[in-house]
Amino acid sequence: MNENCDTFNLTNTEVIGLEARKLQPAPQERPAQKSKFQRVIKGVALTLLIAITAGFIAKLPFFQIMGIMILSILIGMVWKNTIQVKPDYQEGIQFSSKVLLRAGIILLGFRLNLLDIVAAGYAVLATDVLVITFTMLFILLLGKVFKLDKHLSMLIAAGTAICGAAAIIAVAPIIKNKQEHTAIAVSCIAILGTVGALLYIFLFPYLPISKYEYGVLTGATLHELAHVVAAAVPGGAESSQAAVIVKLGRVLLLIPVALLISFIMNRKELAEKGLKSLPIPWFIFGFLFASFINTLQIVPESIVTYLLLLSVYLLAMGMAGLGLNVNYKDFAKEGLKPVGVAVVGFAGLLALSPLILFIFRMI
Repeated sequence: MNENCDTFNLTNTEVIGLEARKLQPAPQERPAQKSKFQRVIKGVALTLLIAITAGFIAKLPFFQIMGIMILSILIGMVWKNTIQVKPDYQEGIQFSSKVLLRAGIILLGFRLNLLDIVAAGYAVLATDVLVITFTMLFILLLGKVFKLDKHLSMLIAAGTAICGAAAIIAVAPIIKNKQEHTAIAVSCIAILGTVGALLYIFLFPYLPISKYEYGVLTGATLHELAHVVAAAVPGGAESSQAAVIVKLGRVLLLIPVALLISFIMNRKELAEKGLKSLPIPWFIFGFLFASFINTLQIVPESIVTYLLLLSVYLLAMGMAGLGLNVNYKDFAKEGLKPVGVAVVGFAGLLALSPLILFIFRMI
């Protein structure tokens, strides 16, 4: 009898417990969603703060060469490894380093006027194809010699050959690399491009070439558009115009090069699973579409100016997001090999200068 009572009491208790749980209010979904939204906003706000800070620093004389994007990733890295980043900021940081970064690249297309590149003639196209082909192959070869990770080698090659950080960001999702590799490649290119720009400015008075040819060399060999613009200043308007056109030609070639890299780096999956498995950077086509719209000149110039400004800050926020995800330990793991590959690769590109000038003099 007692046993039956005990069993009944136990069962009754369980029932009461179940009923109590049913009567308890369900987990509040809205506050959870709101909390997630707040985490995204927190992270995005942090990257915006870093981008704005970098923008102010970039206006200072020396830092103009580095530019807001490079400064953003460097500040982000320092912040990560000194102040630290709270876990509830991570979702917003990831949003900036992925979504906002790609949106910035799309809007960057409004900087391109395809007719300007066509009007520059075959010399620009021939030079840019030569520079990209040689630099990519040379740095990938160096990567094997230095026994550097092939994904990191590809990022350094793309950044050196095409358009610095923007090229690295475009190629990174295609080759499915580690995020720290992206930051390492951007950092190498940022520092090396700054040194290269300073070297050009120092050597300008002593180079036995015209102002136009000086602009061609800066546009064909320096990494970032900011580096190109800063280095071309000593040559005046003639030099600056030539530098920007040659550089934008390299930027335009980012689209076919990115698709080619996707095919090469994913050929095994392509053979097994078909074209559906091929990673395609769709935002690159957004970049091309923006360039096409800008070429048609159907958007008022004042609006284009604001879109380009927005592009700069979106890219800077994305760079800050990358920096906030990098530990100095990641750099220690790779050692000096990425720097060595980047330096030797840039030296090889500079050695191509006589051939570049020959093309412009002959065509």
